[in-house]
Amino acid sequence: MATIKDVAEKAGLSVTTVSRFLNNHPYISDDKREKILSAMKALDYEPSTAAQQMRGVKSQRIGVLISRITNPFFASLVDALESTARKSGYSVLIVQNHNSPGEEKNCLDLLKKKIIDGLILCAVESETQVIEEYQKYGPILLCNAGGESSVLPVVRVDDRSATYHAIHYLIAKGYRRIAYSTGGSFQQKGHGSRRNSGFLTAMQEAGLAINEDWIFRHQHTYQDGQAIAQQILHMSARPDAIFAGSDEVACGIISTLTSNGLRVPEDIAIVGFDNLPVAEMLNIPLTTVNQPIAALGKVSAEYMLALIHGQTYQYDAAQLKPELVIRQSA
Repeated sequence: MATIKDVAEKAGLSVTTVSRFLNNHPYISDDKREKILSAMKALDYEPSTAAQQMRGVKSQRIGVLISRITNPFFASLVDALESTARKSGYSVLIVQNHNSPGEEKNCLDLLKKKIIDGLILCAVESETQVIEEYQKYGPILLCNAGGESSVLPVVRVDDRSATYHAIHYLIAKGYRRIAYSTGGSFQQKGHGSRRNSGFLTAMQEAGLAINEDWIFRHQHTYQDGQAIAQQILHMSARPDAIFAGSDEVACGIISTLTSNGLRVPEDIAIVGFDNLPVAEMLNIPLTTVNQPIAALGKVSAEYMLALIHGQTYQYDAAQLKPELVIRQSA
């Protein structure tokens, strides 16, 4: 295996000059750069990544924590993140937590060990104060996740307002017995808290009661939607509408309810969230909140790259404005 000394001898330069080149020293002439690159190629030399990181050299890698790559929302988000980062010479390290604790700490440790240059959290487990402590090791960005923080930079759509308007739309259509599905535990803080606030505000303004039997917690998948539908089918007092929390869950609800004879939206209206491509492909096209996923990923990657390089970054919030897309399910 070739060493830095072999490269120096092949290039006819000193070991110190080659070392400076490998550490991105600004004062290396173009002629010397060409000689070093030619020698490295001829010898098939690869610098030690670990050693470079110990010397403070950038890894050219961004970490991204998501819940599940099988969720079409995160698949599209990561695609936009990765394509934007790649244009600047950065790769993306994807970590899934599968909606269970533990992986966030592992990602934060990757930042601490300089294996990644920055971390984008699209799923948050800890209190923001815990995450903030790791900023001394590198930049951390919250992407459509986490609670309020005065320290951590955040890129997100206004899902509180989006949920409020979706519930208000159902109420204006005459629905009064409205069920609600969330990926979290329906608390004031934590996963889904902004959407919870939008739902509660719209219901309270309309003077409508919250039925605990119609609150479905920790719902994420198509199978979760099927399970929700089964519960509704066995209720003596059914809701007449449901905010499904995601298109994936909404698809499971529609499939199971309609296969059991219920009509959508005549018997029960359904509203999703995300506006995934499948939303308009259903037999009953889904009314849903459109999230500008590609813009969210692009802005998050650009913001993180700016943070890594110590640059300021601003984006137009209008790029990330969610909108209700009205179709046949509600």
